[in-house]
Amino acid sequence: MTQFFNNIEPNVIDDEILQKAIEEKCPEDLGDIARKESINIKVVTEIQISFKNILQIANLWPLENLTKLQLDNNVIEKIEGLESLVHLVWLDLSFNNIEVIEGLDTLVKLQDLSLYSNRISTIEHMDTLQELQIFSIGNNNLTVLENVIYLRRLKSLQTLNLSGNPFCSEEHYRLFVVAHLPSLVYLDFKLVRKSTAKAAALKYQHLTKPLEEEEAQVLALQEEEDAKQKELEQQQAAFVEYLNGPFLFDSLHEEEGEATKLVSLPGVEELLQAYPCWFVSVCESLYNYGLEEYEKREAEVSKFYKRLHEILAVNQEESKRIISDFETRNETIPPKLPDSLLCLCKFSLLVCSAFSLTTFCTFNQCRDLENQHFEQVMEIVQAILKKIALFELEEDFPEDLRALFEDKTTVVNIISVSHSIRLRKIDKRESDMLSNTYQWQKSVREKALPGLCWTLTCLQSHCLVSICPGFPKGERQKPHLYRKDHLLHGHPAEGAG
Repeated sequence: MTQFFNNIEPNVIDDEILQKAIEEKCPEDLGDIARKESINIKVVTEIQISFKNILQIANLWPLENLTKLQLDNNVIEKIEGLESLVHLVWLDLSFNNIEVIEGLDTLVKLQDLSLYSNRISTIEHMDTLQELQIFSIGNNNLTVLENVIYLRRLKSLQTLNLSGNPFCSEEHYRLFVVAHLPSLVYLDFKLVRKSTAKAAALKYQHLTKPLEEEEAQVLALQEEEDAKQKELEQQQAAFVEYLNGPFLFDSLHEEEGEATKLVSLPGVEELLQAYPCWFVSVCESLYNYGLEEYEKREAEVSKFYKRLHEILAVNQEESKRIISDFETRNETIPPKLPDSLLCLCKFSLLVCSAFSLTTFCTFNQCRDLENQHFEQVMEIVQAILKKIALFELEEDFPEDLRALFEDKTTVVNIISVSHSIRLRKIDKRESDMLSNTYQWQKSVREKALPGLCWTLTCLQSHCLVSICPGFPKGERQKPHLYRKDHLLHGHPAEGAG
């Protein structure tokens, strides 16, 4: 703390301090090497910079693989500069001048944290430390005993040190903490006995019960959100997100401006009751089909990679021996790996073709429904324009619509532009689905490519030729006619049969 360093200039962690700390942490024989030539700091996992009068934490970002950091007995005033140390498990900031708990958000792997003997008055900003098991914050300025309730959110916490804080002198301090933190095994260096935990729970049940009920509600909401997110991710993987309901239809009619006034036209309201039902029904059919196809794709791809890993695990020399035996008997070689690869690639092609065709047909239905709706609305508008021309318009015709129909061109343009926008939105959704389907097919081929390259080095060229039906016999001794991209697409190169 400050009293030890009154006559010493404060420091910031610089390259020199860092290098010395690394050298000190190295074994004695490696220390000499470290002093002669720079060590690759990416391999450093532990470092101690204690009693160096450090005022500011800085320049630690290169130590990205650090798991243990000791910065005790300095004059640090702020927790900062630790954002990149995401693998940190153990952190000691005891005996410093820290006033606020902060700057720990990215340290999600932290299990042991010591802030002992600082100037902290509030326990806060620790929500992301869900793996924290040991926490020492004794000898600080904690005065509000209820503040320890904050630690309930740290579900892994088992060892806690609060000794030396002002609230420790309060009556029933230990029972209060044990009651509100039932997962504690050790408190202030003492084992929490079952009798203590039972007495604490009984004494403070009027306070803990409401907390438990509130936490249960929060947990239920979180689980619901997680389930929704998981469902959305599955829908996105199946390329059918937001097709299981009126989402797409509603998006078509967003920000329609003047066109929204036409809803109150006689007959339009009835149209808008039937139109959404048909549109949503078409979308949901595609949604259900997409989920079914997703399950099939996942099962087939999983089956392929399981088989691929089995084949790659086989001894390579044994594979060559089998190939040689087949060659000697002049038989067709069943090269399992390329067959598997080609089957997967052909499967992905067939699946994507079928899915793309269904997508195209479904969105054609959506466009047909939109076109029918547009034509029916236009018939209603034309009928009203005819009545206006013949001065036969009803007296109770809404004034705002009457003003809109004063110019025939304006009202027709409004309907046409709105219709065009809706069609473009349908086209965009279709384009996104087809693009996602293509990207999936491409990723399957690219992921399978390393296995194919392995095959190309292991198998004889005519083995590769034999897997493609329709290849002319006279060309079987021309392996150069085959390239990896043709194998992936399941067809021979130019000039082949």
